[in-house]
Amino acid sequence: MKFHFMKYRKLSYWVSGILVALSIVSLLTHGLNYGIDFAGGISMEVKPIEANYTIDKMRSDLSAFSPELQSVDNDSILIRVGLPKGATDAQQNTRVAEIKQILGDKVQYSQVQIVGPKIGGELVRGGILAILVSFVLMSVYIWIRYRGGYAVGSFVSLVLDFVLMFGFFSVTGLEFNQTSIAVILMGIGYSINDKVVNYDRIDENIKKYHKMPMTELIDLSVNEMLHRTIMTSVSTILAMVGLYFWGGVMLQEFAIAMTFSVVMGTLTSIYISNVILYHFNLRETKY
Repeated sequence: MKFHFMKYRKLSYWVSGILVALSIVSLLTHGLNYGIDFAGGISMEVKPIEANYTIDKMRSDLSAFSPELQSVDNDSILIRVGLPKGATDAQQNTRVAEIKQILGDKVQYSQVQIVGPKIGGELVRGGILAILVSFVLMSVYIWIRYRGGYAVGSFVSLVLDFVLMFGFFSVTGLEFNQTSIAVILMGIGYSINDKVVNYDRIDENIKKYHKMPMTELIDLSVNEMLHRTIMTSVSTILAMVGLYFWGGVMLQEFAIAMTFSVVMGTLTSIYISNVILYHFNLRETKY
């Protein structure tokens, strides 16, 4: 069965434009839901004294603070609680005392840390720098690897991938933290790899089919790689499904965001980077 992807090339531009506009509007109006890493908060590592005091019971006891709990080594539990914006030292210490009062003598405290706004701001700047550096390096790689329409298609879809990933975090309200930076970079890397594989096949077919119309040639190339693309995407998504249901609460948002990045990367490869090639005479492109 052959799919005619190029038939819907105009629709793909409209859909992409709407998604980009939605992402930008959401980022400007709602922004990102910064996690403790960036916004500041309290981090505690505790070890339950009673065996029946599980992480679920602890989460229930601290539910008023919307905590993040994660099991770590030696049966310890990492507790992370956010603080109001601009919280003073006194308010921070009060929140620590409230948490300790609730937990009482049911746990032992290994460490208690308060991440202030200054440290959070430094982490935000570091995360943004990491994304910008990766964007520049990927752009340089694309330019060295390709020329002409290939370079334009890759670059446009790369920008689209970044915008849609940030837009996804803004629209869904998922917590944006250091893990989110890793998700974005992994998702973009997956997307670029998919585009390179598709472009290589298109280039091979251009040399093989000298008179075939570009719409048919691009459709042929995408269909030839479709089985590989689907298998790679599905295997990754299945791993994310496993993380979502059995990886614990801390990994659920990671699984959701990573699944979106895989689906997004696959679709932008087919309907953006490949479709843009239609507007260039690739048979005269030298690189």
